[in-house]
Amino acid sequence: MAGFMTRYLPQRFRKTGTVIPVIRMQGAIMSGGGKFKTQLNLASVAPGLEKAFTRKKSPAVAIIINSPGGSPVQSRLIFERVRTLAEENNKKVLVFVEDVAASGGYMIALAGDEIFADPTSIVGSIGVVSGGFGFPELLKKIGVERRVYTAGENKVILDPFQPEKESDIEYLKSLQLEIHQIFIDMVKDRRGSKLLDDGNLFSGLFWTGTKGLELGLIDGIGHMRTILKSRYGKDTKLELVSGARDFFGRRTPGISAICPEQIAAAGASGLAEAMEEKALWSRFGL
Repeated sequence: MAGFMTRYLPQRFRKTGTVIPVIRMQGAIMSGGGKFKTQLNLASVAPGLEKAFTRKKSPAVAIIINSPGGSPVQSRLIFERVRTLAEENNKKVLVFVEDVAASGGYMIALAGDEIFADPTSIVGSIGVVSGGFGFPELLKKIGVERRVYTAGENKVILDPFQPEKESDIEYLKSLQLEIHQIFIDMVKDRRGSKLLDDGNLFSGLFWTGTKGLELGLIDGIGHMRTILKSRYGKDTKLELVSGARDFFGRRTPGISAICPEQIAAAGASGLAEAMEEKALWSRFGL
């Protein structure tokens, strides 16, 4: 009966060809997010992922990634959610890199069963970086005395208003080495024998899509529409999926009330976030 009725529907309402849900992951990877700007994190992408992977008739989910990296925690959380949903719903995951999938962006890309990129895309940067600012002389210049009281001798390590200590830097580096090893293990587990034996592979360097293919970091050069239509048929439809939008048009799981005090605070914190995000993109000439 359904097939009989379909013949009498206007062409635009007919479901013909394979439908592939598409998820776009764009921006620096940061927990939380400003009141006027949504960061790329698990909370911002989870609703869309649920919708995409629960499309029963779709054999695969396509993910577009354009991210210079950011929080390793959020990167791993997104990676794990994609893999869990793929296994639960028996879906293949195809990842397509736009400008860049580096550092945490590449960590997310590892969730793909196959990774594709443009020849001029940037991929890799398998390493860990921590950054910040130091203001130990600023307080003196403006006549402000900082008072900090702690229980625990290491409670204020890496305080930006105090001079750096070698012991603090060494401890931070030990954490970075642990996270770096986790990242390396993920790459080896997901890419396996595809990886070229290259001493620079895990050094934090990054490469073009062409070189990334040679190194085994990606599976092919190409663009989403062309690859999906060649694989699933010329009638394949690509359907962009997103989560619910709030009052400000952000794709978020829910809506938050905003008061004037929060708006003022968002302005101050937003500047720092913007500087941090700009620094992440700038590393790759973007």
